[in-house]
Amino acid sequence: MIRSTHLLALSLLGVLAACSSESSIQQTHAASAAETMTVPSLQGAEVTDSPSVDSLPAMTVHKSPSCGCCGLWVDHAKRAGFSVSVVSMNDLNPLKVAMGVPVGGGSCHTAVVGGYFIEGHVPAADIQRLLTEKPKARGLTVPGMVLGSPGMEAPTGEVQPYTVYLVDLDGKSTPFSHHNR
Repeated sequence: MIRSTHLLALSLLGVLAACSSESSIQQTHAASAAETMTVPSLQGAEVTDSPSVDSLPAMTVHKSPSCGCCGLWVDHAKRAGFSVSVVSMNDLNPLKVAMGVPVGGGSCHTAVVGGYFIEGHVPAADIQRLLTEKPKARGLTVPGMVLGSPGMEAPTGEVQPYTVYLVDLDGKSTPFSHHNR
């Protein structure tokens, strides 16, 4: 049991190491980039598409080319019926700043759907609720890399409690949903 727990911890550390650098970059550059919000050039970015679904708006996911958990989250969104385009890029920070992702609210990938940002491992059901309710907001975020959230599933099935936050137009975050409480 101890050996399997140790192996699980080591594998999760590998996933986190590959993905977590984007959050620290966001915190470092957010203050200097707050005044000029420009979307980064997509020159050389690799874009892939999935089949279209009429009932939901198209989603674009911006992610690091080396992040495995982001790909798993994309699969989660596709299974929920979203048509997903993936843009692989190395520096997501300018996009996060331009979209209004709050400092400390970042994760490893940023999606754009229906005029909202979706930051990190937000469950598809929460995205569908957001698109149905259409609040005046910038988007949803699950800060960090929560074990058991979509794309961060553990072989043991463990799910840590987490909160999805709604980021309003002023940048204020309020709880939108709670999972595994």
